[in-house]
Parts: sequence; structure tokens; C-alpha cells
Amino acid sequence: MKKIKIKNHKIVFTILILILCVLTFLYYDLIFKTSYAKDEFSTQVEKIAEQNENPIFKIQKILIYSSANAIDKSENESLQDLSILQYSDIAITIDNTSTVYDLTNENTIKELYIDNISVTTNSDKGRQYVNYKSALDFAKYKEIDELDGDKIEFNIVNTNDENNNTDYEAPTFYADCSNPITLEYMNQDIITNYAASSDSNTISFNGKVLQEAGINLNDINYTLNLTIHIVNNLNEEFICPVRLNVDLSGEDGGIYKGYKYDNTSVSGYEYNFIKIVK
Repeated sequence: MKKIKIKNHKIVFTILILILCVLTFLYYDLIFKTSYAKDEFSTQVEKIAEQNENPIFKIQKILIYSSANAIDKSENESLQDLSILQYSDIAITIDNTSTVYDLTNENTIKELYIDNISVTTNSDKGRQYVNYKSALDFAKYKEIDELDGDKIEFNIVNTNDENNNTDYEAPTFYADCSNPITLEYMNQDIITNYAASSDSNTISFNGKVLQEAGINLNDINYTLNLTIHIVNNLNEEFICPVRLNVDLSGEDGGIYKGYKYDNTSVSGYEYNFIKIVK
């Protein structure tokens, strides 16, 4: 067997150094960086958990009032060209005194907005959207505009003078969280060109019209998702994703009886506002 003779030791040494560098890089990239990322993630999770163990803000109550209406588009209001719609007024109450009892910069609001709004239903009936609704119009039909943009930004009222001069037709919220966030869900044109019978008394301008028009409630039950963002007066940021599964039916007939009213006190981690750790 012939022996292999190395004529250039410098080249071999250089190659070995390169191989060692490559192995070191691979170790760092595949093992060290992964381990470091895991440690950083664990530290971040622990930090978030510590800061949110006693939440400054949490959702205390969600109230949903659901009804329906019929818009008469026929000439002379003859009830021969009706558009059927369903709406829900939603009030979300925020508790800001369970951890901090007095009003401070920590538990008062500087900014509030809602985004990531999405609606899913069990059918393609109607046209759904969500927007702010004045609390002064809560639990009564009032057509709202579709949202212009991808979020609802609230004006924050800090003083009595501001309160007296505020236009509540625009999104409004008190800095001390003393009023609820009020929204309206609208499902327009569930049925269009609906004609009433010759007896006009058969048309109801509330939830009963859904039954009169033969609308299956399972088709228009919906799930609403949104995210509430808060910035307090310390410039700390908090978020709370909200998921509402709205069932319009019920043992007593649900919305078919005219309206449905759900008033729920909520609890649990999913209703806490999570502080954003920077």
C-alpha cells in the first residue's frame, strides 16, 4: 500500500481551520441560537405572566340586545318591497378598580381603539358589519354607517367640561371607565324585495319579522371577533381579544318574540387585558 504524503502542510492546516469554523458556526446557529431563543421566550412569558397576574383592566360585563327591523322601500309605503335586517347592540363594561382602587395614571385611559374586527355567520345571507353606536340610542333601531377604515378610535373624555361639549355620535369613552364601550352589529338585506300580505298587521318592525319572513335563526347566528386596545396615562399598552358567539334563538322563542336580551357578568383569564411587555 502506498503511503499518502502531504507535501503542503499549510494548505491542510487552513482546510482544517475552515472546517472547524464551519462546525462552530453550525453549532451556534442550530443549537446555541435555538437554546438562547427558547430561554428568551421563556423569560418573556414569565415576565408577561408576572405583570398580568393582577390585571389593571378587565372586562366585567357584556350586554347584548338583539332585534330586527324591516325597511319599506316600496312606493306609498305599501309594504310590498321590504328589506329585512337584524341588529345587535353590544355594551362592554371595563373594570379598572379591582387591582388599583383609586383613580391614578395607571388605571385611567389615555387612548382606546378597537381593531381586528371580523364576523362569521352560518350562511351568506345579508351583509354584516360593526361600528360604534351611541349609548343614547342603545336598544333601539338606528342605522349605522359601515366602518371607514380598519379600526374604531374613541375620543377620551377627561373632565366635566369635555363631557358637556362632546358629540356622542362619535366614538366616546370616559377616562375613568365609567361608561361602557357601545357598538352595533348590523346584518342588512337578509331578505330583499319581501312583500307583506294584504293584511299589513302581519308585519312587525322588530324581531318577530324574522319569523314572519321565514328566516331560520341558525342561518343568521354569528360570531364576532375583535380586539380592544388600551393605553393608560403611564403610556402602558394593554390588549384584550374578544370573541362573542351570538345565538339568537332560545327556549322562549329568542329574537322571534321581538327581541333577545343577554346580560352576562364574565370572569376568567380570557377577559383580562394583557399588558404589552416591551
